[in-house]
Amino acid sequence: MGGDHAPAVVVEGAIAAARHLPVHLLLAGRRPAIEAELARLQSGHLPVSIAEAADVIGMAEPPAATLRRKPAASIRVAVGEVAAGRARAVVSAGSTGATVMAACGGLGLLPGVDRPALATTIPTRDRAAILLDAGASVECRPQHLLQFAAMGTVFAQVALGIERPRVGLLSIGEEETKGTELIRDAHRLLKASRLNFIGNVEGRDVYAGVADVIVCDGFTGNVALKISEGLVETVEHLLADELQRTMSTRVGFLLSRRAFRRFRKRVDYSEYGGAPLLGVAGVCIVGHGRSSVKAVRNAVALAYRFASRDVIGRVERGIAAASVSQL
Repeated sequence: MGGDHAPAVVVEGAIAAARHLPVHLLLAGRRPAIEAELARLQSGHLPVSIAEAADVIGMAEPPAATLRRKPAASIRVAVGEVAAGRARAVVSAGSTGATVMAACGGLGLLPGVDRPALATTIPTRDRAAILLDAGASVECRPQHLLQFAAMGTVFAQVALGIERPRVGLLSIGEEETKGTELIRDAHRLLKASRLNFIGNVEGRDVYAGVADVIVCDGFTGNVALKISEGLVETVEHLLADELQRTMSTRVGFLLSRRAFRRFRKRVDYSEYGGAPLLGVAGVCIVGHGRSSVKAVRNAVALAYRFASRDVIGRVERGIAAASVSQL
């Protein structure tokens, strides 16, 4: 029931994933609305169940107070199914704050983790990279950024196949004396750790491929991502306008359409589906509020990969091996 276009787009995206993956869908929400969408999609032959949830948490509602006021909210019901062992993963395109709080409360945190982090996959010149936190923990302490770096390192190893990921700390300058007190203290912790810390990276370096794991607090990471999304959309519109100006540019566009499609695919957030919430003791994928059918489908596919490959268990073992809480 979460997201700007729920439940129609969410149900359709989940059904699209179920048509190609060996998954059983458990849709948490208001039964009449979900059944109407399932009938529209003619999904009677697919393994789909409904977990009745009478309440919905809106994007503008305060997460903590609303979760207490709405015990039957769809995100609480969905997380409860995972906590009870009736589901292996939860996917939501609804309120990020409500999803994070419900996941932390219902699933708990992994040993050695004080705060969860949203790990977003981003494109770079050479290969994909991980940016975290992208909005789960706005107010952070230096040790939280150290934990994010450790979780991001394990995630990059598992998801991207990078043996020794390079970790960068997002700051306003490369020098270790630059940045806020939080960044300077986090720099000292990261420098003394056993992680492959390469130092501070600036905003211009995020998509340059100089680091495989980029660490920041949730406020900074979320702003950086939203600016990036807006820039991509603006560039696409400006480019489309320019390509339609003259006959020669129109011909050039026709000849280059394949390259433009490849470019769009590399920078489209829906290709990644959603961001895993690392640090919680269960698989939780958080999608964009305006997720499309494609984005929801890919988010469900990401949840399936996480569950089937025991990614959370591997993250937990990686954190334990790194002794993050003692670095």
